[in-house]
Amino acid sequence: MADFIEPGKKAPAFTLKDQDGQTVKLKDLAGAPVVLFFYPKDNTPGCTTEACAFRDCYPEIQSTGAQLFGISPDSAESHVQFREKFELPFPLLVDSNHAMSEKYGAYREKNMYGKKSMGIQRSTYLIDAQGKVVKVWKRVRVNGHDQQVLDALTALAE
Repeated sequence: MADFIEPGKKAPAFTLKDQDGQTVKLKDLAGAPVVLFFYPKDNTPGCTTEACAFRDCYPEIQSTGAQLFGISPDSAESHVQFREKFELPFPLLVDSNHAMSEKYGAYREKNMYGKKSMGIQRSTYLIDAQGKVVKVWKRVRVNGHDQQVLDALTALAE
């Protein structure tokens, strides 16, 4: 299990499919900031709240030139339904074997009500146009997180 990738480090390369089967590679996203938000599961209360908050501020995110991706272990079919149900305008990436989540340190031991298990720790990574991690949010609290990301993107653009 990897530690969280820290700011200043090169973002780990990845190649994943989105909900429509399109291949997304980090190297193809160079030249613009990238926001990756890892979440545990489609259609669960916290994940839905987080995704909808990003949906609602998506025009502002786009205005910074950034690209936004949600990542979870759910299937492409689940992602399609989740996107349609909540009208999410950004791609959702399939990390079914959590290889990418492990590289970034988002797949880790969680402790819920005293029960330990492995899973996705809600976390967000901001990567600059050169592929360096500039900001990491570990153990994200959903309320207000969209604004934190937007503030960081705005600061990056200045």
